[in-house]
Amino acid sequence: MGSFSGYLPYAFALIIAIPFLVLLRQFVHSYISLKNQEIKLLSVKSNAENKAHSYERMTLFLERMKPSNLIQKFDKELAPNEFIFLTEKTINDEFEYNTSQQLYVTKNSWKNIVDSKNALIDLLHKTYEGLNANADLEEFKTIFIMNYMDGDDYIAATIEDLRREILIIT
Repeated sequence: MGSFSGYLPYAFALIIAIPFLVLLRQFVHSYISLKNQEIKLLSVKSNAENKAHSYERMTLFLERMKPSNLIQKFDKELAPNEFIFLTEKTINDEFEYNTSQQLYVTKNSWKNIVDSKNALIDLLHKTYEGLNANADLEEFKTIFIMNYMDGDDYIAATIEDLRREILIIT
């Protein structure tokens, strides 16, 4: 029995240490769990901010693409074909700059944005094709605006769709 009494202090320390280690383990586990939740929340918040920023950028792109804004660009002394070339290049350059935003907008919205861009470029070319040979830039711009107004306002419809989606997201 003498040999057992030598282990008594270790047994006593073990009895006190085990609950302490269990509580420490639970504390560390719950702390890690809370930190993971915090990281997920921050990630969701950051993702929502990225989406909101993308919707803003695409709305700005569409606003710049409106014919009323396009006709104010470039020199008034250009020929209509030069105006079309520069306008189409500007639209495509800005579109390419914003292509990364498709990661954050819905597939349907992105399709509407691409369709709006393509429809506007088609309208530029169709207006030019329907123009008489000696028309100047002012006449082209007037006919271009009238043709756009006669058709569906697909740019405004796309912007409205983006507004509805951003309300759902945020």
